[in-house]
Formats: sequence, structure tokens, C-alpha cells
Amino acid sequence: MTYHLRTHTSRLMAGAALALALSAVGAGADTIRFWTTEEQPERLAKQQEMAEQFEAATGTAVEVIPVTESDLGTRATAAFAAGDLPDVIYHTLQYALPWAEAGILDTDAATDVVEELGEGTFASGALSMAAVDGGVASVPVDGWTQMIVYRRDLFDAAGLEAPSSYANVLAAIEALHNPPELYGFVAATKVDENFMSQVLEHVFLANGVSPVDENGFAPLDVAKTTEVLDFYKAIAEASPPGELFWQQSRELYFAGRAAMIIWSPFILDELAGLRDSAPPTINDDPTSRDLAAATGIVTNFSGPSNPDGAAWGDVRYFGITTDADTDAAMEFVKFSMDDGYTQTLSIAPEGKFPVRRGTPDEPNKFQEAWAELPVGVDRKAPLGELYAQEMIDEIVGGLNVAQRWGVAEGQLALASKIINSQAVNRIVRQYIDGEIDAAAAVAAMNDELSSIE
Repeated sequence: MTYHLRTHTSRLMAGAALALALSAVGAGADTIRFWTTEEQPERLAKQQEMAEQFEAATGTAVEVIPVTESDLGTRATAAFAAGDLPDVIYHTLQYALPWAEAGILDTDAATDVVEELGEGTFASGALSMAAVDGGVASVPVDGWTQMIVYRRDLFDAAGLEAPSSYANVLAAIEALHNPPELYGFVAATKVDENFMSQVLEHVFLANGVSPVDENGFAPLDVAKTTEVLDFYKAIAEASPPGELFWQQSRELYFAGRAAMIIWSPFILDELAGLRDSAPPTINDDPTSRDLAAATGIVTNFSGPSNPDGAAWGDVRYFGITTDADTDAAMEFVKFSMDDGYTQTLSIAPEGKFPVRRGTPDEPNKFQEAWAELPVGVDRKAPLGELYAQEMIDEIVGGLNVAQRWGVAEGQLALASKIINSQAVNRIVRQYIDGEIDAAAAVAAMNDELSSIE
């Protein structure tokens, strides 16, 4: 999806006039309210510290208000009805477009912030996910992309290409699958786990297959979906038997018994022996970094009908509300994405990839700072110390091409209902188990999904 911001006269002066704008904001607004779903005490403390830095710079105080993520939708709707929305909300992707359509978000203000910071400094995928006519619904803050985690040492020894396509994954399985010592893959097969939904959506996206278009439900293409089913059956057959989800994926990979798994980046600190509750067991040292050193990752992944591939991404946003003190809210968001951005990312660096790589003058400023932020639980180390630069680049680069069902089509709500129904999981599992053939599986998915509203 090509993303273009409109060009128009910005609401605030930029460049040399920024200091004047900031002082004007400080004089006109004593306090703004900021809702955040990052409500754990350590994370709240870091956000409070950033709010204090902003107040010192501008004279505007920020009241940091924790909101439980599952309550965010109902609380925002009630506050909107009462004309009492906070000034800024840190929110998930699922709310960006619906809130813009409902009038909760000031999309002009968000677009101005992106323009003033520099559209080209943001990951294009994160912008396109929140695209509205003429701009963006909210300002992208951070995100992460799902990864194929693989034993790069074994791939290199066998002369294999990285698992960036269906074909490369299948070639690696052919070369490396040697159960029970080494499984070629650990696929998600437990149908009532969201993990299977997430993995399957990534595999479908990789081949350019989606159950929705701009008009709503779109019947799955038989040929392309058959390619998806055949691939998923192949990786399931290269997996151990049983009901598999994230736990078995991690345990087998950490034990050196899996060549490939699909996981979130929250595995990165554990992989390097920094978390005692989930240590690598590939050798006798639970703090060993050997497995991390032997690991590669792929974020953008392609199928035969979609050579450009796709990354499955989760992005979070700062929404400026229609009840906000607009100028003050914009300055707070700009501060959080510029002078305070490293602090923003430090809340949880292993799951908060920088969607803004740097500034126009220093294009990699924030990516480099993020790579030096400490991760881990029982021990701490920066990702840049644990992993090679090309792997850091791959981790962050996935956000340029990050996708989700329904986002580009304006059908995220319907796509979410389709995913939550777990019909795709169940029918794919029936196909894997040989209960139905590919044609029957596609027909069953189309039949069930068409009735979801």
C-alpha cells in the first residue's frame, strides 16, 4: 500500500519557531491527561519520568492515567459520550480507524505531528496501517513483527538459504528434519490457542491470501489457499505430534531440537539466557548466549503467489482526541517521539521496536539508541550486544512491510471476528489430520466465514 500524507500548512510553526510554540503551549495549558495501557509499575514509572521531562521543557504537566487494555474501548466510548476524553491515548491498532470514524480522534492533529517530525522517518507499514483519507488516524509509537526463528548455524552448514519463503522453509525441512533429535519445524496446531491464529494469519498473508476485501468478506481463492494449506501441512508434518502452541515451540527450540519456529520478539531475551523462568537448555549453562549466537530471524516471508511477501505486525499508537487541548497534546506526542523517544522505547525494548528510525538529520538515531537499551529479566544486556547488526536491521525492517488482515481494506473489525471465531484454525487442523481434502477445506472456510458479521 503506497502511503502519502497530504501537504498543507501545519497548525504550528516548525524549526526555529518551535521554542516559541512550546512556550505558548506552556502558558496556555497547565495539565493534559494521558491514558496508557502500559500499567505495570515499572513501566508507569518510566512514563511518569518522561512526563516530568516534558513539563520541565514546556511548563505543561501531564497526568499519566493507567487504563487496563481490555477496558480501553468501553472507557473511551463512555468518555467520548460525556465530552471528557483525555488529551492523548496510547492505544492498539484495532482502535485507530474505528475511533477516527467515530470522531474520537483528531486525525488532522496526528497527521500534522507526523509531517512535522518527518513522514520519511517513520516505518511505512506502521503509517499505512493507520492511514485515513488525507493522513493518519494516530501517530505510530512502537511495534513488533512476528519472526521465523531459525538455527542459522545449521542452515549455513547445510548451505541453505534463510527461511524467507515457503520454498526455502520446505528445502530446510528436507535437509534438516531428523526426529526425534531435530524436528524441521514446530508448527502451531492447538486450535483453541490464539497463537495458532496468529501464526496462520502470518502464513496466509505471506501468500497474499485474506478473507476480507473493502466490501467485507471475500471468498478465499481456491488455488492460493490450497498453497497455504499444503505448506502448513508440510510444516505440521515436520513437527512433533500433539497439540502444539507457543510453549512447545520455545521448549524444543531452546533444547536444540527444532530447526525453525515462529515466535514473537519477546523470545529474544530468553534466547540469550537472561530470564531464569525460560532458560535455553541446549547446553548445561542456563545463562549461555550460545543459542542466541547460532540463531537467525526472518520477519518478511513469502509464498509462491505473493513473491513480495508480508510481515505480521502489531503496532501501537498515540491518539490525539477531539476533546484535547490540541496544541499541548501535539507537543507532548512530538516530545515522546523525539527528545523523549528513547525513554518511550525503554519501557520494554524487546517488544517495542522503533517505528521512527531517526530524525531527518540522523536517520538511524533511534534505531541505534534502541539497540543499546537493556533487555532481560534476571540479567540485562542490550540487543545490540546479543545479536549481529544485520539481525537488528531485519527485526526493525519488518515494520516497513507489516500487515494484518483487514487493515488496508478498512475491515479490521470483521477480520478480528473471523480470527476470533477460530474457524480457520479448526478447518486447517482437519486438513492437516487428513479428515478433509484441500477443496473441501477451502469450501468449509468460505461457508463458515461468510456468516460472520
